[in-house]
Amino acid sequence: MATRRRLAQELGVVAGFENPRAPLEQYHTPPDLAAHIVHTADLNGDIEGRTVVDLGSGTGMLALGAALRGPEQVVGVEIDPAPLSTARENERRVAARADIEWVRGDATCPPLTVRDATVLMNPPFGAQDGNEHADREFLAAAAELAAVSYSVHNAGSREFVESFAADNDGDVTHAFAAEFDLPRQFDHHDDETRTVDAEVFRIEWR
Repeated sequence: MATRRRLAQELGVVAGFENPRAPLEQYHTPPDLAAHIVHTADLNGDIEGRTVVDLGSGTGMLALGAALRGPEQVVGVEIDPAPLSTARENERRVAARADIEWVRGDATCPPLTVRDATVLMNPPFGAQDGNEHADREFLAAAAELAAVSYSVHNAGSREFVESFAADNDGDVTHAFAAEFDLPRQFDHHDDETRTVDAEVFRIEWR
């Protein structure tokens, strides 16, 4: 198994959003964070030989990370066609070693028939007006598709995630803090870069 550091280096070539859309909270998942999530999933036996689904895949960072770790197949679901086009280009850049299917569709109601998958996702935090609790809908989709999921949420979300999991036949088995720097990309951003505190949760779904 390649190291987490090596995986982050391989993902360093992944291009982000050319024209990110604020209502969809489109932010480029940093390679270090993606590598941390995928490496942790791999250590727990949740990648190799499994079907991996990236909900809200954007330009493909998490899907591509998984594709470098020996899954049976990877599916990226994204509603915006522009990032899907970039994801396909990123697949060539990374030289993924597994089949990836890029599907245009609503990640909160994915047009998939897979079950018992590993779901990886960095959903919207619900920071935009009218988009509150957006991550709840992503968790609901994961509960339908996944045997296990890994998801990124705003810092301070543990009580909400644990409660949601408990109400939907799930158990939070791992949680760890994360932070990443985001460049200024929307008009409502005041700083050139800002550090976002986040939490990542592993949930087993029954």
